[in-house]
Amino acid sequence: MTINAKKADQPESFAFSKENVVKAEKIIAKYPPGRQQSAVLPLLDLAQRQNNNWLPKAAMDYVAEMLDMAPIRVYEVGTFYTMFNLAPVGKNHLQICRTTPCWLRGSDEVTKACKEHTGIDIGETSADGLFSLMEVECLGACVNAPVVQINDHYYEDLTATNMAKIIEDLKAGRAVKSGSQIGRKCSAPVGVK
Repeated sequence: MTINAKKADQPESFAFSKENVVKAEKIIAKYPPGRQQSAVLPLLDLAQRQNNNWLPKAAMDYVAEMLDMAPIRVYEVGTFYTMFNLAPVGKNHLQICRTTPCWLRGSDEVTKACKEHTGIDIGETSADGLFSLMEVECLGACVNAPVVQINDHYYEDLTATNMAKIIEDLKAGRAVKSGSQIGRKCSAPVGVK
């Protein structure tokens, strides 16, 4: 299945859970009177997290109603930011940075390892729903290139070998250490730990 949503994938309705209604109210309260629409980004993020890491149209409509916004204004936000997935994604959503710094440091080999070990191509989700794979623009961790973001975590200083191990560990349900895969501290030069 590709990352692009089919009409059949869209739920008919959406509502925050009781717990998320409380969170949404706290988020909205952070904004001054008359500026509650500024909460659109965090509320869309909350909706996406509640909905297995993707944002259906019904959730955007729900947020629009909650913030008293025209739905099109919420769609503009939801479709602009790549952090919002507009179709179902795998449990492990692999986002491979392929811009120049990552490419120069081996993102082609990392991409190849991702494809080989997940059995999918860019823009696809595995049949078991465990992985989805997409190419993204700069993840902003260029000094530790190549970089892959999996869900909310960055995996840096990647090679085809350590990327393959990460994928195999995820398949087996083992814990995976995020950050530098070579023990680098923050953005220190290679070899400095």
